[in-house]
Amino acid sequence: MEAMLKNLASTVEMLAVAAQSDAVKHWDKQTLSRAFHWARYCEHVFSRFHNNAAIRRIMEKQLQLTNQTLRDTIPGYTEVSFSDLPRCQHLLLVRLLNNPELPSSLMKMLFDTARPVKTMHGEYEDVTGLCSHIVQCKSVYKVLSPLADMSALGADAEVQGEMLMERLEALLNQGSETCRAEHFLGSVLQGCEGALQQFCVVIAAALLTSKNCAAQTAAHDFLLDWLQKNHSLLQHMCSLLSPTLLRDLAKEHQKFRDAFCNVLKKWASEMEYSLNDSEWVLTSTGPTVSFKKLTELFLALFEASPSLKGGVEKELNALKISDGDFDVTGLSVWGDLLSALNT
Repeated sequence: MEAMLKNLASTVEMLAVAAQSDAVKHWDKQTLSRAFHWARYCEHVFSRFHNNAAIRRIMEKQLQLTNQTLRDTIPGYTEVSFSDLPRCQHLLLVRLLNNPELPSSLMKMLFDTARPVKTMHGEYEDVTGLCSHIVQCKSVYKVLSPLADMSALGADAEVQGEMLMERLEALLNQGSETCRAEHFLGSVLQGCEGALQQFCVVIAAALLTSKNCAAQTAAHDFLLDWLQKNHSLLQHMCSLLSPTLLRDLAKEHQKFRDAFCNVLKKWASEMEYSLNDSEWVLTSTGPTVSFKKLTELFLALFEASPSLKGGVEKELNALKISDGDFDVTGLSVWGDLLSALNT
């Protein structure tokens, strides 16, 4: 019993370090594996003794003493209660995500989906890809919860989007140094080679998370600004995401609505009429978008912001006039686009 209480106290102290100490920047793979090992240990202890009233009282007393000590030494310390023990791994993950000192290398290791979690030859499990399992568990909860709204995002993307926003909030809370948040997003993007569509969905999920405080609003604004700087990624989002998702993003964020509109006009300006195919074809390098898809995306934009429709149609009409104002198919992409939109 004495050893168990000592391990319990040590794990609670480790959670405090994970949340607020800059010591995590020195953690390596083994340290991270050890941390999750002790988080799982507390979950096991809870499952074994939560129905034993006598042992539960002793454990609650130990938690009170440990919390008191940490409260006296760490400003803003968040206590760990007995009811928190069955979700210790989740607590550890969230606290690490909220600690801006967590190295990007460990973040990439936790979210690596290329390799499954496996047991190491030593005492602790390999944490590579561990978060993908936690994401799956939370996703199942979202799917099964009778109060959860079904969306076009998918449960996995919603959970990953929430995690992405938690990490951005933690990095941005450090002050004016946005380079660390930009480096983090760049590392995530680099690690998503071959899975760009899923990354675009996760970005969409992050932007559609609720804004309940100034920190969350700031994180949304930062992500939107970063997306506009990465124009290639923005174009891929507009080509890979469904019109429904793009409509929701445009409805939620004016910055995205304006950027989305500019991308669509850029695509239209880069189309040429193919006599062989009897249709407009995008000639620029990058995402492949058909004229039909372009029309659908303009309609999604207008559905998101009906007040935008009049101004855009006026602009398209002016461009049509500059092309000669002909009502003949294939002479002006702007005229054909207006005709398709009105139809």
